[in-house]
Amino acid sequence: MKRFLQAVLLGLCGLGLLHVSLFTDLCLRYVKEGMRPLLVASGVVLLLLGVASAVLDKQKEEEEGHSGHDHSSLPRVAWLLLLPALSLLFYAPPALGAYTASRQPPKAVAEQSDFDPLPAASPVPMTLSGFTSRVQQDRAQAIKGRSIRMTGFVTLGGPHGSWDLTRIILNCCAADAQSVKVRIYGGPVLPANTWVTVTGAWHAGGKLGTSSAPVALDARTVEKVARPVNGYQDALPLP
Repeated sequence: MKRFLQAVLLGLCGLGLLHVSLFTDLCLRYVKEGMRPLLVASGVVLLLLGVASAVLDKQKEEEEGHSGHDHSSLPRVAWLLLLPALSLLFYAPPALGAYTASRQPPKAVAEQSDFDPLPAASPVPMTLSGFTSRVQQDRAQAIKGRSIRMTGFVTLGGPHGSWDLTRIILNCCAADAQSVKVRIYGGPVLPANTWVTVTGAWHAGGKLGTSSAPVALDARTVEKVARPVNGYQDALPLP
């Protein structure tokens, strides 16, 4: 393998990073939005290194050609650099979804003692984490009898035909992904990984406002929606 190919591989890696972070939103399948500038900068640096390496290697090859010596071979293991470069350019692994969430316990929500009053709007838009906190920690039982609206994707496998409305949250990247889940009873059961907005009321059980209360919703409507651009945030449903 000629040294020139090393420069090509550096350039391909740089182009791959720029492809997933600058020209598309594919990087958001693996990292948080705040990491995008660092990926773009890394792609630019690798691309420039590849160009600079190609120019320097060309000059060195010309010098070695005049002297009759050629020491331009590289270890065969360097070919392994080609795999991630081509993967970034031509094949993007799917986003984390139901398969990952079904093998994780729900993410623990932060302890909270004070809650702001719920808005008068009906249904009340909530995040999955916010709903979990209200169900198990709000002693005022503000969600009792209220209509709630949340958005997430379908994770199958609940008892008696139930399923989990799910969000996967990243602290940094896909390696530290954690899931937030709300058990859904009633309504149509759509395929796993389908993004939906669910409207319904708290599924009664245990004592509301304590850890004995189930984090569950009796669905009145289940509406299929498009996946958000950044699905790794526990965000409010779109209006």
